[in-house]
Amino acid sequence: MRSVTTMVTAAVLLLGPGVPAEPATAGDALRTHPVTPGFQGGGGDTIPPALRNVTSLRVLPRRPRQAGYVRVFVHCPPESNHAIIGSTAFTLKGSRRLYREVGLGLSDRGLARRGVSISYSALPGRHGACLTCVKVTMDQRTRVRRIRVIGRDSAPLRVRRFGVRQFFGG
Repeated sequence: MRSVTTMVTAAVLLLGPGVPAEPATAGDALRTHPVTPGFQGGGGDTIPPALRNVTSLRVLPRRPRQAGYVRVFVHCPPESNHAIIGSTAFTLKGSRRLYREVGLGLSDRGLARRGVSISYSALPGRHGACLTCVKVTMDQRTRVRRIRVIGRDSAPLRVRRFGVRQFFGG
């Protein structure tokens, strides 16, 4: 291991300094990216116009185990204000319902994320996670809610059997 470290150190010294002598300024972050034309380094939190109205769902990991957690990432069109994710893999312990829906509130840009538990009693095998982006409006006087579906998407999910070895690095 020492020989590898010595070789890397020698290679760096032979190739010379790769860092410019002048210090970095605050204006360097606002310059355009050299590889991607039109990329602005300072405003990285914008969604391209072509992707603003696209509905997408991502569930990680794609192959979780029983008694585990999945991370759900959602993007809905900006006119929707709520997202509903349903799956047969999200069943609760002791519940007779085979399908559970989880609600997410969306940000101004239509993004949301949440951790969802997969119980030990969830059946192993293939499941699907279905996303529904909705716009909920409510009449304040009569308290009647109106729900309009904006977009839908789905993602595959495969639940693996519970294994004690997952907690001990095996």
